[in-house]
Amino acid sequence: MAQIHLWLVAGAMLCSSPASSLEDDLLWIHRGDNLRVFNLLRQLQRTRPHLCLDDRNDFKFPWNRTTITQMQKTERTCLHHQMITHIVNLFRTQHSLDAWDHTLVSQLLSSLHHSLEHLEQREGENRDCSNLGILLRKYFQRIHNYLREKKYSACAWEVVRVEITLRVGIM
Repeated sequence: MAQIHLWLVAGAMLCSSPASSLEDDLLWIHRGDNLRVFNLLRQLQRTRPHLCLDDRNDFKFPWNRTTITQMQKTERTCLHHQMITHIVNLFRTQHSLDAWDHTLVSQLLSSLHHSLEHLEQREGENRDCSNLGILLRKYFQRIHNYLREKKYSACAWEVVRVEITLRVGIM
């Protein structure tokens, strides 16, 4: 029964996306990779999120689903590429390896690298999105600063894990 419910929810979510953006939304991570990234991010959880409510932070992600789907395809592709690159850079740090299970982080990084390779095959060398890149760099700098201020605590990493999971979901 639970499986049927999950399929119904997934179908409703799929149908609620604008048809024109469906292919583009899945551009940055293939469906299989997307599911794998979500599952790995979920498996990374070491601290219960409700224990970290006092550590929550608004990292001020500069876009929402609507603004992303209204971007030109080349801008969206570039944004996706840069977003994945920043996520890889965040999770490949020594602080990340100290906080998370090494095997899971390795699998997450592998899935993200696979997504980058797929994107690069589709987009070629057309990645000139300096304005988007500046906003995204500032966003990830806020995340890095937050982690540093919180001394890379378990709750700080949990807040960041949830944030990244949410942002991957709207891309």
